[in-house]
Amino acid sequence: MGRFILLRLLQTVIAIIGISLLIFILARASGDPTLLMISGQATAEDIVVLRQELGLDKPVPEQYWIFIKNLAHGDLGDSLLKRRPVTEMIGERIINSITLSVFSFTIGALIATTLGVVAATRRDTWMDSAVKFLAILGQAMPIFWLGIMAIFIFSVQLRLLPTSGTGSLAHFVLPVATMAFFILPGVMRLVRSSMLDVLDSEYIKLARIKGLPEMKVIWKHALRNAMIAPLTVAGMIFANMIAGAIIVETVFSWPGVGRLSYEAVMTRDFPVIQGVTLMVAALVLLVNLLVDITYAYIDPQIKYQRT
Repeated sequence: MGRFILLRLLQTVIAIIGISLLIFILARASGDPTLLMISGQATAEDIVVLRQELGLDKPVPEQYWIFIKNLAHGDLGDSLLKRRPVTEMIGERIINSITLSVFSFTIGALIATTLGVVAATRRDTWMDSAVKFLAILGQAMPIFWLGIMAIFIFSVQLRLLPTSGTGSLAHFVLPVATMAFFILPGVMRLVRSSMLDVLDSEYIKLARIKGLPEMKVIWKHALRNAMIAPLTVAGMIFANMIAGAIIVETVFSWPGVGRLSYEAVMTRDFPVIQGVTLMVAALVLLVNLLVDITYAYIDPQIKYQRT
Protein backbone atom coordinates (compact mmCIF):
# COMPACT_ATOMS: atom_id res chain seq x y z
CA MET A 1 0.00 0.00 0.00
CA GLY A 2 2.86 2.38 0.81
CA ARG A 3 4.40 1.86 -2.61
CA PHE A 4 1.01 2.39 -4.23
CA ILE A 5 0.53 5.71 -2.42
CA LEU A 6 4.00 6.91 -3.44
CA LEU A 7 3.30 5.96 -7.04
CA ARG A 8 0.00 7.83 -7.00
CA LEU A 9 1.68 10.89 -5.49
CA LEU A 10 4.22 10.87 -8.32
CA GLN A 11 1.40 10.57 -10.85
CA THR A 12 -0.34 13.48 -9.13
CA VAL A 13 2.71 15.72 -9.50
CA ILE A 14 3.06 14.80 -13.19
CA ALA A 15 -0.65 15.46 -13.73
CA ILE A 16 -0.43 18.89 -12.09
CA ILE A 17 2.52 19.85 -14.30
CA GLY A 18 0.61 18.73 -17.39
CA ILE A 19 -2.49 20.64 -16.30
CA SER A 20 -0.44 23.76 -15.58
CA LEU A 21 1.03 23.67 -19.10
CA LEU A 22 -2.39 23.20 -20.69
CA ILE A 23 -4.00 26.00 -18.70
CA PHE A 24 -1.00 28.27 -19.30
CA ILE A 25 -1.45 27.91 -23.06
CA LEU A 26 -5.25 28.12 -23.12
CA ALA A 27 -5.35 31.19 -20.86
CA ARG A 28 -3.12 33.11 -23.24
CA ALA A 29 -5.09 32.02 -26.28
CA SER A 30 -8.00 34.25 -25.21
CA GLY A 31 -6.22 37.46 -26.18
CA ASP A 32 -3.94 40.15 -24.81
CA PRO A 33 -5.06 41.16 -21.28
CA THR A 34 -3.18 44.46 -21.49
CA LEU A 35 -5.89 45.73 -23.84
CA LEU A 36 -8.37 45.46 -20.95
CA MET A 37 -6.06 47.21 -18.50
CA ILE A 38 -5.41 50.41 -20.41
CA SER A 39 -7.63 53.29 -21.43
CA GLY A 40 -8.68 54.00 -24.96
CA GLN A 41 -6.27 56.94 -25.13
CA ALA A 42 -3.17 54.85 -24.39
CA THR A 43 -0.42 54.89 -26.99
CA ALA A 44 1.50 51.96 -28.43
CA GLU A 45 4.41 52.88 -26.17
CA ASP A 46 2.15 52.62 -23.12
CA ILE A 47 1.15 49.10 -24.17
CA VAL A 48 4.79 48.08 -24.64
CA VAL A 49 5.74 49.42 -21.20
CA LEU A 50 2.83 47.60 -19.54
CA ARG A 51 3.71 44.33 -21.27
CA GLN A 52 7.29 44.66 -20.02
CA GLU A 53 6.08 45.29 -16.46
CA LEU A 54 3.91 42.18 -16.57
CA GLY A 55 6.56 40.04 -18.23
CA LEU A 56 4.37 39.46 -21.28
CA ASP A 57 7.09 40.63 -23.66
CA LYS A 58 9.11 37.45 -23.03
CA PRO A 59 8.71 34.29 -25.16
CA VAL A 60 5.90 32.01 -23.99
CA PRO A 61 8.26 29.12 -23.04
CA GLU A 62 10.26 31.50 -20.86
CA GLN A 63 7.06 32.80 -19.26
CA TYR A 64 6.05 29.22 -18.45
CA TRP A 65 9.47 28.39 -16.99
CA ILE A 66 9.27 31.45 -14.74
CA PHE A 67 5.78 30.39 -13.69
CA ILE A 68 6.96 26.86 -12.78
CA LYS A 69 9.93 28.20 -10.77
CA ASN A 70 7.65 30.55 -8.86
CA LEU A 71 5.12 27.75 -8.35
CA ALA A 72 7.80 25.61 -6.71
CA HIS A 73 8.12 28.35 -4.09
CA GLY A 74 4.36 28.65 -3.61
CA ASP A 75 4.12 31.82 -5.69
CA LEU A 76 1.23 31.84 -8.18
CA GLY A 77 2.05 35.33 -9.40
CA ASP A 78 0.05 38.54 -9.17
CA SER A 79 -3.33 39.39 -10.60
CA LEU A 80 -2.99 41.46 -13.76
CA LEU A 81 -5.93 43.68 -12.86
CA LYS A 82 -5.85 43.97 -9.07
CA ARG A 83 -2.04 43.74 -8.77
CA ARG A 84 -2.39 41.46 -5.73
CA PRO A 85 -0.84 38.03 -5.09
CA VAL A 86 -3.05 35.26 -6.45
CA THR A 87 -2.43 33.14 -3.35
CA GLU A 88 -3.76 35.96 -1.21
CA MET A 89 -6.89 36.34 -3.35
CA ILE A 90 -7.55 32.59 -3.25
CA GLY A 91 -6.88 32.46 0.49
CA GLU A 92 -9.56 35.08 1.13
CA ARG A 93 -12.21 32.98 -0.60
CA ILE A 94 -11.16 29.36 -0.20
CA ILE A 95 -12.85 28.96 3.20
CA ASN A 96 -16.20 30.07 1.75
CA SER A 97 -15.90 27.57 -1.10
CA ILE A 98 -14.78 24.71 1.14
CA THR A 99 -17.61 25.38 3.59
CA LEU A 100 -20.17 25.44 0.80
CA SER A 101 -18.80 22.29 -0.84
CA VAL A 102 -18.47 20.27 2.38
CA PHE A 103 -21.98 21.11 3.57
CA SER A 104 -23.46 20.45 0.13
CA PHE A 105 -21.61 17.18 -0.42
CA THR A 106 -22.37 15.87 3.07
CA ILE A 107 -26.07 16.70 2.95
CA GLY A 108 -26.46 15.55 -0.65
CA ALA A 109 -24.60 12.27 -0.05
CA LEU A 110 -26.56 11.44 3.11
CA ILE A 111 -29.93 12.13 1.48
CA ALA A 112 -28.98 10.33 -1.74
CA THR A 113 -27.66 7.28 0.13
CA THR A 114 -30.77 7.06 2.30
CA LEU A 115 -33.13 7.37 -0.66
CA GLY A 116 -31.08 4.89 -2.68
CA VAL A 117 -31.25 2.30 0.11
CA VAL A 118 -34.99 2.86 0.57
CA ALA A 119 -35.58 2.46 -3.17
CA ALA A 120 -33.58 -0.78 -3.27
CA THR A 121 -35.24 -2.32 -0.22
CA ARG A 122 -38.70 -1.28 -1.46
CA ARG A 123 -38.15 -2.36 -5.03
CA ASP A 124 -41.09 -1.96 -7.44
CA THR A 125 -43.14 -0.05 -4.86
CA TRP A 126 -44.33 3.54 -4.95
CA MET A 127 -41.22 4.54 -2.93
CA ASP A 128 -38.95 3.06 -5.58
CA SER A 129 -40.90 4.81 -8.34
CA ALA A 130 -40.77 8.12 -6.47
CA VAL A 131 -36.98 7.92 -6.05
CA LYS A 132 -36.47 7.05 -9.71
CA PHE A 133 -38.74 9.92 -10.76
CA LEU A 134 -36.80 12.31 -8.50
CA ALA A 135 -33.52 11.14 -10.05
CA ILE A 136 -34.79 11.70 -13.59
CA LEU A 137 -36.23 15.08 -12.62
CA GLY A 138 -32.97 16.15 -11.02
CA GLN A 139 -30.91 15.21 -14.07
CA ALA A 140 -33.27 17.16 -16.32
CA MET A 141 -32.83 20.45 -14.42
CA PRO A 142 -29.67 22.49 -15.12
CA ILE A 143 -28.06 23.77 -11.96
CA PHE A 144 -28.20 27.44 -13.05
CA TRP A 145 -31.96 27.12 -13.68
CA LEU A 146 -32.44 25.41 -10.33
CA GLY A 147 -30.60 28.22 -8.57
CA ILE A 148 -32.59 30.93 -10.34
CA MET A 149 -35.89 29.17 -9.53
CA ALA A 150 -34.85 28.83 -5.88
CA ILE A 151 -34.18 32.58 -5.71
CA PHE A 152 -37.46 33.38 -7.45
CA ILE A 153 -39.57 31.18 -5.17
CA PHE A 154 -37.95 31.50 -1.75
CA SER A 155 -36.49 35.01 -2.02
CA VAL A 156 -38.64 36.99 -4.43
CA GLN A 157 -42.07 35.41 -3.95
CA LEU A 158 -42.01 34.09 -0.37
CA ARG A 159 -39.32 36.47 0.95
CA LEU A 160 -38.01 33.77 3.28
CA LEU A 161 -34.32 33.66 2.40
CA PRO A 162 -31.67 36.13 1.17
CA THR A 163 -30.70 36.04 -2.49
CA SER A 164 -26.94 36.45 -2.14
CA GLY A 165 -23.96 37.04 0.10
CA THR A 166 -22.84 35.50 3.39
CA GLY A 167 -23.10 36.39 7.05
CA SER A 168 -25.72 34.08 8.53
CA LEU A 169 -27.04 30.53 8.29
CA ALA A 170 -29.91 31.81 6.15
CA HIS A 171 -27.41 32.72 3.42
CA PHE A 172 -26.26 29.08 3.29
CA VAL A 173 -29.66 27.52 2.68
CA LEU A 174 -30.24 28.20 -1.02
CA PRO A 175 -26.65 27.65 -2.28
CA VAL A 176 -26.22 24.48 -0.21
CA ALA A 177 -29.62 23.10 -1.22
CA THR A 178 -28.92 23.82 -4.90
CA MET A 179 -25.52 22.11 -4.89
CA ALA A 180 -26.78 19.19 -2.80
CA PHE A 181 -29.62 18.60 -5.26
CA PHE A 182 -27.07 18.78 -8.08
CA ILE A 183 -25.31 15.59 -6.91
CA LEU A 184 -28.48 13.87 -5.67
CA PRO A 185 -29.65 12.05 -8.86
CA GLY A 186 -26.40 10.33 -9.78
CA VAL A 187 -25.59 9.13 -6.26
CA MET A 188 -29.16 7.93 -5.67
CA ARG A 189 -29.22 5.80 -8.80
CA LEU A 190 -25.76 4.39 -8.15
CA VAL A 191 -26.54 3.46 -4.53
CA ARG A 192 -29.84 1.87 -5.55
CA SER A 193 -28.19 -0.20 -8.28
CA SER A 194 -25.36 -1.31 -5.97
CA MET A 195 -27.75 -2.20 -3.15
CA LEU A 196 -29.87 -4.34 -5.48
CA ASP A 197 -26.79 -6.34 -6.47
CA VAL A 198 -25.65 -6.76 -2.87
CA LEU A 199 -29.09 -7.72 -1.53
CA ASP A 200 -29.19 -10.65 -3.96
CA SER A 201 -25.78 -11.95 -2.84
CA GLU A 202 -25.31 -15.17 -0.89
CA TYR A 203 -23.80 -13.66 2.25
CA ILE A 204 -26.80 -11.36 2.72
CA LYS A 205 -29.11 -14.36 2.42
CA LEU A 206 -26.93 -16.18 4.96
CA ALA A 207 -27.10 -13.22 7.35
CA ARG A 208 -30.88 -13.30 7.18
CA ILE A 209 -30.94 -17.06 7.72
CA LYS A 210 -28.86 -16.56 10.88
CA GLY A 211 -31.64 -14.33 12.19
CA LEU A 212 -29.82 -10.99 12.18
CA PRO A 213 -32.13 -7.97 12.46
CA GLU A 214 -33.15 -6.66 9.04
CA MET A 215 -31.94 -3.14 9.83
CA LYS A 216 -28.50 -4.50 10.74
CA VAL A 217 -28.37 -6.60 7.58
CA ILE A 218 -29.22 -3.61 5.38
CA TRP A 219 -27.39 -0.72 7.03
CA LYS A 220 -24.29 -2.54 8.26
CA HIS A 221 -23.58 -5.50 6.00
CA ALA A 222 -25.29 -4.63 2.71
CA LEU A 223 -24.63 -0.89 2.65
CA ARG A 224 -20.92 -1.26 3.44
CA ASN A 225 -20.36 -3.40 0.36
CA ALA A 226 -22.78 -1.39 -1.77
CA MET A 227 -20.79 1.80 -1.12
CA ILE A 228 -17.75 0.46 -2.97
CA ALA A 229 -19.16 1.42 -6.37
CA PRO A 230 -20.18 4.98 -5.36
CA LEU A 231 -16.75 5.52 -3.82
CA THR A 232 -15.05 4.71 -7.11
CA VAL A 233 -16.76 7.69 -8.74
CA ALA A 234 -16.44 10.02 -5.74
CA GLY A 235 -13.62 11.86 -7.49
CA MET A 236 -15.82 12.42 -10.53
CA ILE A 237 -18.68 13.60 -8.31
CA PHE A 238 -16.33 16.02 -6.57
CA ALA A 239 -15.09 17.35 -9.93
CA ASN A 240 -18.70 17.88 -11.02
CA MET A 241 -19.35 19.73 -7.78
CA ILE A 242 -16.44 22.07 -8.50
CA ALA A 243 -17.91 22.82 -11.92
CA GLY A 244 -21.31 23.32 -10.34
CA ALA A 245 -19.82 25.55 -7.64
CA ILE A 246 -18.69 28.07 -10.26
CA ILE A 247 -22.28 28.41 -11.45
CA VAL A 248 -23.83 28.38 -7.97
CA GLU A 249 -21.40 30.95 -6.59
CA THR A 250 -22.08 33.19 -9.58
CA VAL A 251 -25.88 32.86 -9.33
CA PHE A 252 -25.94 33.52 -5.58
CA SER A 253 -23.03 36.02 -5.58
CA TRP A 254 -21.22 33.73 -3.16
CA PRO A 255 -17.72 35.11 -2.45
CA GLY A 256 -15.88 31.88 -3.20
CA VAL A 257 -13.17 30.59 -5.49
CA GLY A 258 -15.72 29.61 -8.13
CA ARG A 259 -16.90 33.18 -8.52
CA LEU A 260 -13.28 34.36 -8.49
CA SER A 261 -12.49 32.06 -11.41
CA TYR A 262 -15.54 33.32 -13.31
CA GLU A 263 -14.45 36.93 -12.82
CA ALA A 264 -10.90 36.04 -13.89
CA VAL A 265 -12.10 34.39 -17.10
CA MET A 266 -14.28 37.36 -17.99
CA THR A 267 -11.36 39.78 -17.52
CA ARG A 268 -8.64 37.49 -18.99
CA ASP A 269 -6.73 37.61 -15.72
CA PHE A 270 -4.78 34.44 -16.52
CA PRO A 271 -2.56 34.35 -13.38
CA VAL A 272 -5.77 34.00 -11.35
CA ILE A 273 -7.16 31.45 -13.83
CA GLN A 274 -3.97 29.40 -13.55
CA GLY A 275 -3.91 29.59 -9.76
CA VAL A 276 -7.54 28.59 -9.28
CA THR A 277 -7.33 25.78 -11.84
CA LEU A 278 -4.20 24.32 -10.28
CA MET A 279 -5.78 24.47 -6.83
CA VAL A 280 -8.92 22.71 -8.05
CA ALA A 281 -6.87 20.11 -9.92
CA ALA A 282 -4.82 19.40 -6.80
CA LEU A 283 -7.99 19.00 -4.72
CA VAL A 284 -9.57 16.62 -7.25
CA LEU A 285 -6.42 14.52 -7.46
CA LEU A 286 -6.15 14.44 -3.67
CA VAL A 287 -9.76 13.30 -3.37
CA ASN A 288 -9.11 10.54 -5.90
CA LEU A 289 -6.13 9.36 -3.86
CA LEU A 290 -8.16 9.34 -0.65
CA VAL A 291 -10.94 7.46 -2.44
CA ASP A 292 -8.51 4.75 -3.54
CA ILE A 293 -7.22 4.35 0.02
CA THR A 294 -10.76 4.22 1.42
CA TYR A 295 -11.74 1.77 -1.31
CA ALA A 296 -9.01 -0.62 -0.17
CA TYR A 297 -9.99 -0.17 3.48
CA ILE A 298 -13.65 -1.02 2.86
CA ASP A 299 -12.82 -4.08 0.79
CA PRO A 300 -9.57 -5.66 2.09
CA GLN A 301 -9.69 -8.25 -0.71
CA ILE A 302 -8.70 -5.58 -3.23
CA LYS A 303 -5.09 -5.94 -4.33
CA TYR A 304 -3.36 -3.14 -6.17
CA GLN A 305 -0.92 -4.16 -8.85
CA ARG A 306 2.57 -2.95 -7.95
CA THR A 307 4.80 -1.85 -10.76
